[in-house]
Amino acid sequence: MKSAFQRKRNLLMIEDWRYYAIVAEAFFVALSPWLASFAAIAGVVLWLVQMKMDEDLHFRRLPYDNYVLAFAIISGASVISSPNPALSFYNYYNLVGIYMATYLLAGQTVRNETQLRHVVEALTLGAVIVVAYGFFQYFFGIDESNIKWVDPEAFPELKKRVFSTWENPNILAGYLDEVIAMAIAFLVTMKEKSTRIAIGTFIVCLAACLAMTYARGAVFSLVIVVFLYGVLRDWRVLVGLVVLCGAAFMIDPVLAERIASVFTGLDTSSEMRLAIWESTGDMILDHPFLGIGWGSYLSVYPEYDFYINDLSVKIYHAHNMYLNYAAEIGLFGAASFMWNLFGTMWRSFRRSLTDDVPFMRAFHLGTVMALATIAIGGITDFVLFNIPTSMLFWMMCALSHAEPDDTTMTKHDILKEALQQGMIEEKK
Repeated sequence: MKSAFQRKRNLLMIEDWRYYAIVAEAFFVALSPWLASFAAIAGVVLWLVQMKMDEDLHFRRLPYDNYVLAFAIISGASVISSPNPALSFYNYYNLVGIYMATYLLAGQTVRNETQLRHVVEALTLGAVIVVAYGFFQYFFGIDESNIKWVDPEAFPELKKRVFSTWENPNILAGYLDEVIAMAIAFLVTMKEKSTRIAIGTFIVCLAACLAMTYARGAVFSLVIVVFLYGVLRDWRVLVGLVVLCGAAFMIDPVLAERIASVFTGLDTSSEMRLAIWESTGDMILDHPFLGIGWGSYLSVYPEYDFYINDLSVKIYHAHNMYLNYAAEIGLFGAASFMWNLFGTMWRSFRRSLTDDVPFMRAFHLGTVMALATIAIGGITDFVLFNIPTSMLFWMMCALSHAEPDDTTMTKHDILKEALQQGMIEEKK
């Protein structure tokens, strides 16, 4: 009897630590990719151990598992098309491995509203630290004499671009787009005045940090998403968008100039993107089925380069999400990814209209808007090339399938309550 009780207590401990693992990953995903990856791997290991020990724990099927599995399998198969299969396989099992671990851990662990709330709180705390460090970096932490990611010929007054805890300003901007979109969803859904004030203040800080990145594509993708929501659902959001943009452009004329340059297409960044897209199109035509191999863009691009013609310049991706996936893993692999992306958006959209719980309704609306910024921003950039950004994407896809809290106790809940009571009595 005592050994059976000890076994059940161990199961309860494993489940708790597995839950802590996904919360830890949510917190660290924007701060430390290594710690976030460690948390994901540890959580999956704990889940496997629990599956082995607990006959009542079953695999939870999610609506788009088949497409996620197809994406993982086709990405692996694309390795044989790579000019350097060993390097491509290394990138595949490291990157796709951690993405699938994140998706698996989040999908199997976060099943209800209470668990989802804790993960969202961890993500929010991480975002607060990112923004705080971004402000510090803008005012104190960047050496203007050694700054990257600026075009001094096209924008001589642009001296620095914030990147905070992320690798570069464009990646930070893509992350901020998602956080702002989610925050706006909670702002328009939640009713408590104090909560709305706190969220509104946070959005202003997030928007200011986004402006400090001077990332044109990210700004435009967010503006399009918020504009569409304002026109279709809530005109107050549209007014807020106009006020924020107007204030930003008045305070920082360089930002206005940077955004306006999108319509001229004359700066080197825009010209280079057009050339890269043309070269990527040729890759897709030559390798339509399995692509050029996962993570092989850097190696293959020089064969198709007609614009840069400088081997010292490294082009790691196509600066377009759709073209990049189609080039590296083929049309079928890209289609499986897009099916999961847009399928998750559609399902979350329907739940944002039907869920009775305000928190769940807000989260699903935020998921739609956040994923929409990725879909639109993916036209001019490929932020999912960044590892933690992709981890956040796969986490969000899995979290979107959490359900509202059930007032009835499940068998697992009863077991946990009995074990917890047993622990108390044992200590006495």
